[in-house]
Amino acid sequence: MIAMFDLVMQILKSNQIEIPLIQPVVDSLIEIPVLNALVALILWRPFFAVVVMPGLLVLMIYLLYIIWFERKLTARIQWRVGPLEIARPLRGAIQALADGLRYFFQEAIVHKEAHRPYFIQLPILAFIPVLLPIAFIPAGNVVGIKTPYAIQLIVAFISLIPITIVAIGWASNSRFAFVGSVREALMYVAYEIPFIIAVISMIFLYGSGDPYVVIEKQWIPGAFLNPLAFLVFLIAMLMATSRLPFEIPEADQEIAFGPFVEYSGILFGLVMVLAYEKLYVMALLFTILFLGGWSGPQIALLGDLNAPIWLVIKTLVAISIIAIVRSMYARYRIDQALRMGFSWFLALSVLALVIGAFIGMVI
Repeated sequence: MIAMFDLVMQILKSNQIEIPLIQPVVDSLIEIPVLNALVALILWRPFFAVVVMPGLLVLMIYLLYIIWFERKLTARIQWRVGPLEIARPLRGAIQALADGLRYFFQEAIVHKEAHRPYFIQLPILAFIPVLLPIAFIPAGNVVGIKTPYAIQLIVAFISLIPITIVAIGWASNSRFAFVGSVREALMYVAYEIPFIIAVISMIFLYGSGDPYVVIEKQWIPGAFLNPLAFLVFLIAMLMATSRLPFEIPEADQEIAFGPFVEYSGILFGLVMVLAYEKLYVMALLFTILFLGGWSGPQIALLGDLNAPIWLVIKTLVAISIIAIVRSMYARYRIDQALRMGFSWFLALSVLALVIGAFIGMVI
């Protein structure tokens, strides 16, 4: 047993991230019998990438930030008062946390017509295709699973998310949830092909689906190398995450939160943040393909932490800018969004593919 523990510790220590700023603290903690295993696990590169940064921990902090930021930004742009009833001196900064606590302690009602096992399980299972891409998203040498096909795998997992949303609407066994599920399926068809073509155009441009090769070849940001692919990916992000002006599956004025209309309590809290989580994962990929990924000025004291910090900062800045769209545009009708997806949006993606292939051959 002791030999097995020593072997595990040796494996963990052989692949740890190095952060000179906290190294003296790590060295002292590594001498304590119980804490040494915990510290070694946290600093193990695959675990750190998936669970800490840019993984689950940063994702949770991002959810608190973006919900608050989006509300405050929309309030400023549209001249209305933001949420101030919770912690008024903090200008409502803990509103998202208060909402989370409310969902957690609220009763989760399962109505008698629902397909009960699927109704309860699907909001939890929906996290799998959201969290799996993070395992393949590198931040410098901090990565969960390193593969030269990381970008293709990330896109494949992202493409599974709408299936779980459609299944959630089916499990609700409600006409309003069904309408929302049909709208989600239609929107999926409208944006998925241009989105995948835009990603393929960048793979052609860089000559690889390996994020490390992508970052190495971005002598200028990919947004300037292929602006059409940049635009297509940006619009696809809005459509894929049901953000205004493409808030069509939810459309609260008509079908009251679409596929999720029958959910309450903690189950509603889980499904409500699905779109935000999907936006985070897509924005990470967006940052790698178009914004130089984790490249940026290096601070020696941060060591291996430099790359994750730059990747997360760029991602959060991109998401914060995207949040402005919510306050500026009215929602499209479903027929308008579908017409857009199958006409000029698809044409732009094909044009982006041609540009990407041409530049890829030149460089």
